[in-house]
Amino acid sequence: MSLRIEPREMAEVLIKIRKMSFAQEMSLKLGKSLLMSGDLYPADIAPVLAPNKYGNMAIFPMAWGFTHQAMSKPLVNCRVETADSKPLWRDSWYRRRCVIPASWYYEWGYPIYEDDSRSIVEHRNTKKIKFAIQTEGSEITYIAGLYRYEEHSGMQVPMFSILTREAAGTVRDIHGRMPLILDKENILDWIRPDGDPSTIVEKALTNIVFEKAVEYHRSPNEFITM
Repeated sequence: MSLRIEPREMAEVLIKIRKMSFAQEMSLKLGKSLLMSGDLYPADIAPVLAPNKYGNMAIFPMAWGFTHQAMSKPLVNCRVETADSKPLWRDSWYRRRCVIPASWYYEWGYPIYEDDSRSIVEHRNTKKIKFAIQTEGSEITYIAGLYRYEEHSGMQVPMFSILTREAAGTVRDIHGRMPLILDKENILDWIRPDGDPSTIVEKALTNIVFEKAVEYHRSPNEFITM
């Protein structure tokens, strides 16, 4: 999975983050760009919605993927079915939830043909292609995530991971999993530290549309799904 952020839709947010001294220090410590537009991959810095110290929704720069000493690659996805029970995710599930606004996300899946008479085996043996997937009728797709702080190069850096669920709606035709996507009206309730995430999960959107995407301009980083 990778993300796409169209600069024309989030220009004000991107400019604000790039001016933050915290973001500039984070970029320097991690050796990562603060461009935060175009195609974003695991380990990149992205704009993320989370509560500030007063409990109000604010935008922050965060790096994509929790790190773990036993893993060589960042943990960029977390299954919503086990987020409340696995030690790695549990604390963030109850106390540190966030939302990643994106124009759409990319996923590799099986192509769909009209009047498809192939068997399931033949379908699964088909070469996967890249799809651009987004919320129907919306310029922004709000993806639910978890975050935590990690020490990197002497700095406390906010890191996020995307929550995934079983694919729903038309996405099931191309892939077995999908991000947990929220309605704009549910964002504030989701990020509230004292909120009930399970209730919001039940309201996740399924009105998702997709189309064949253009080719990657750079190779995506390898990542681990848990």
